Amino acid sequence: MEKVKVGIIGCGKISGIYMENCSKFEILELVACADLDLDRAKEQAAAYQIPRALTVPELLADPEIELVINLTIPAVHASVCLEALEAGKHVYVEKPLAVTREEGKQVLDRAAELGLLVGCAPETFFGTGIQTALKMIEEGRIGTPVSAAAFMMSRGHEHWHPDPEFYYAAGGGPMFDMGPYYLTALIQLLGPIASITGMTSAALEEREITSEKKRGQKVKVDIPTHVTGLIRFQGGAVASIITSFDIFGGSTLPNMEIHGTKGTLLVPDPNTFGGPVKWRGVGDSEWTEVPLIPGYDRNTRGIGPADMAYAIRSGRSHRASGELAYHVLEAMWAFHDASSEGKHYTMQSTCETPKPLPTDLPLYTLDQ
Repeated sequence: MEKVKVGIIGCGKISGIYMENCSKFEILELVACADLDLDRAKEQAAAYQIPRALTVPELLADPEIELVINLTIPAVHASVCLEALEAGKHVYVEKPLAVTREEGKQVLDRAAELGLLVGCAPETFFGTGIQTALKMIEEGRIGTPVSAAAFMMSRGHEHWHPDPEFYYAAGGGPMFDMGPYYLTALIQLLGPIASITGMTSAALEEREITSEKKRGQKVKVDIPTHVTGLIRFQGGAVASIITSFDIFGGSTLPNMEIHGTKGTLLVPDPNTFGGPVKWRGVGDSEWTEVPLIPGYDRNTRGIGPADMAYAIRSGRSHRASGELAYHVLEAMWAFHDASSEGKHYTMQSTCETPKPLPTDLPLYTLDQ
């Protein structure tokens, strides 16, 4: 199968793992990278043996590049996606798809008009941890799923991230930062969402950066930093979720649990690819660790674009789709809307539940 030539826009912190992993997938050929800071693009090109470091306009004008991986900051996700689409490129974007629902819909609508594909992170649900949990559910090991609980309990990012300001601006916060991992995993395991309610708060009006290089600088908090929500899935299961940057003393809550009529699954951190997955059936006194199915158990960011590249070549659907990402984007806003308006929110979008990954193919192929 002919390789899909790829260009990456945005050479910041997250770009390295994409650049490293693109070279592992036989369907991808990473030929160029670009950044507003051309020196940074040149540094990454040298570090990961990428043939060309370009300006953004140069990359978009390159006719051989079919797929753009957009790793810019959330505030410009939509605008860069639209530029790539207008240049005739398929586009895969880091989460979230866009800052607002309106922007996200504009991206999907324009892609449909142009006959191009949109994909979006996270792709951690491709990992063997979530895929093993999915297999357990599909085999009926926990019976009919009844409920779920998911917790992302954090003190925020200003103590480690060198540029944490965007986490506290529009499009940031714990739900928009980490919610995509949790919601995407829940949709993979339980299907699309029907309705949502929630409450939000913010413990601090400003944050002090304690990481280098900006130690001592203050960041104004413009978004909720604690989001508590309830979800009803179209299949009937209900879930509770907390995403927070306001847990200053730590927490013992699990990442995720799925409860069924015959047992419970402990699901691993959805921001990782591996395990462990644990199961406890009705009447069992102990948890049993489930052997992981064959697959991707390490940081394999770049697998989403690879799966999308096979879709470009074969015409099949891809798993980390724009429709899935938009459903997640709408859900994230739904928690905030429900809180501010004091009501339940009925989802307007839906999506296909991603197909399980094949387990009978060599790693880094994904041609099914």
